[in-house]
Amino acid sequence: MRMSMPSWFDIYGLSPDADEDESGIKRASENIKALIEQEVKNGIPSHRIILGGFSQGGALSLYTALTTQQKLAGVVALSCWLPLRNSFPQASANSANKDMHVLQCHGDADPLVPFIFGSQTAEKMKSLINPTNITFKSYRGLPHSACPEEMVDVKRFIEKQLPAISDE
Repeated sequence: MRMSMPSWFDIYGLSPDADEDESGIKRASENIKALIEQEVKNGIPSHRIILGGFSQGGALSLYTALTTQQKLAGVVALSCWLPLRNSFPQASANSANKDMHVLQCHGDADPLVPFIFGSQTAEKMKSLINPTNITFKSYRGLPHSACPEEMVDVKRFIEKQLPAISDE
């Protein structure tokens, strides 16, 4: 929106029908995929990797998980939306991550990324991956921010999706 700030990609507007920075989103996603590849080369199995982020970072995490060929452990998506949502076919049955788990969290008083964007994203995600693996949590009175209760939910999600590996 013509403001200079660090970002993954440009945001032209914050309405459901706003144009999106498709080339910027795809470029940022390729950067994340390269990081995943590097971790795999370093010996971390992709199914032990969770993508996550807040706002743009959460949006990019969702998009990348749906477009990568690497099988991931899941996504933590906080106060965000699914970018380029109309480019995904319904029920991506052949996706490497059709069975991944997603924790999506959103404050119901978010003035920047409206709560409805989050809830609509959760519904869209249910059409793209196993709907029973989508958890959408709302936080009463939370603006475009995080709260301790949300962080506890994130911690529990990560512990469940990435249980400790025994040395046996």
